[in-house]
Amino acid sequence: MLLKYRSTEKEYLDGNQIETKDLYQNLIELDVINSRLGGYHATRKGLAAILKTETPVRTVLDIGFGGGDAIKQMQKYAEQHGLNLFFYGVDLKDDCVQYAKKNLAAYNNTQLICDDYRNISAELLQQIDVIHCSLFLHHLTDEEIVDLLKFGKSNHCIILANDLQRHWFAYYSIRWLTTLFSKSYLVRNDAPISVKRGFKRNELISLLEKAGYTNYSVTWSWAFRYILIATE
Repeated sequence: MLLKYRSTEKEYLDGNQIETKDLYQNLIELDVINSRLGGYHATRKGLAAILKTETPVRTVLDIGFGGGDAIKQMQKYAEQHGLNLFFYGVDLKDDCVQYAKKNLAAYNNTQLICDDYRNISAELLQQIDVIHCSLFLHHLTDEEIVDLLKFGKSNHCIILANDLQRHWFAYYSIRWLTTLFSKSYLVRNDAPISVKRGFKRNELISLLEKAGYTNYSVTWSWAFRYILIATE
């Protein structure tokens, strides 16, 4: 499988008819996958790179937060480095919001919103310094990604995203691993599709430039991740 172009095949997770227990099993397993295969490392690495520039960062908005685990990882990073950050999260699924509220109950500097990110008030957006997306971009079409990037640019937010490299080895590896170990029909179906919907580096650069960005970086991170940072 050459995976020359991004797949348009939809994941089950993009549907609206998922039972709560099945969604929660999916979120539990995604946390394990991100912990062991570099997903959270990519987020922490990207956040560290932004903070090293001495750009003032006080507030982060996580779009498509799922189970809230990426927010938790950024919370832990902030605590370890003595940073006072506030986190907003927005997700379309109420079940995700309820799961994440329990997952993040130990943190009082987080507010979760059940909505489309495009409906966030201008007043709130004025507070946001960084928009973070972890494994969210690949759920979107190229046109939708450009719209999201323009959304960040027009609201003067730094974009930090980590997402999947579209690569044959990543595809067959995750297909094999999830077939053997996953108890979630969502993970078994969606994980290989996620890789097929992932990106080549030049594709991400093209999307950034279509959105009008000139100051950006796209770097590779283990395992088969790209870290995208765009400032202007």
